[in-house]
Amino acid sequence: MNPPSISTAVPGTVLPPHPASAVPAPAPVRRAFALWMIAVTAGAFETVLAVGGMAADGSGSAGEIGVGLTIRLTVFTLAGWCAGCMRRGHGWARLALALGLGIGGTASMVTEPLRRLADGASVGALLSDIGALDLAFAVSRTLHVLAVLTAVILMFLPAANAYFTSARRSRTSADLCTER
Repeated sequence: MNPPSISTAVPGTVLPPHPASAVPAPAPVRRAFALWMIAVTAGAFETVLAVGGMAADGSGSAGEIGVGLTIRLTVFTLAGWCAGCMRRGHGWARLALALGLGIGGTASMVTEPLRRLADGASVGALLSDIGALDLAFAVSRTLHVLAVLTAVILMFLPAANAYFTSARRSRTSADLCTER
């Protein structure tokens, strides 16, 4: 059991342990959290590669790069926060990750390659034209997609479902995943 925390909102007030931390997260939830962190890291790596490529070939203005970085940094930060909340048993975070990144994010990552294949490009032709930067990006993107899809599956296994149900029952409605 975690020791009581001291609230900074009201000096001297001792709060009980975080309700969701009273029961440790089961292995599927812990593994899903690790996979979400791998996905965020892969996304950050892909961003570095993309920005480096844009800077090298002059295909993006400073404004376009800045906007893209701001959006990605926001998504990565929210994904990490939601993954932490999911690990602590917050069902809304599990749904946000599954719907927002599991479905929406995955769709945004695979749309372009699937479109190229639908337009008649062969996998061999696509692979024959890639350089080292493209290969690094493709490997990272593959790891990224696999991490997201596996994390989504793990978050909905029976042990995970039981954990989220238990955590929901032990938490007050005011607890929105704040650290204490």
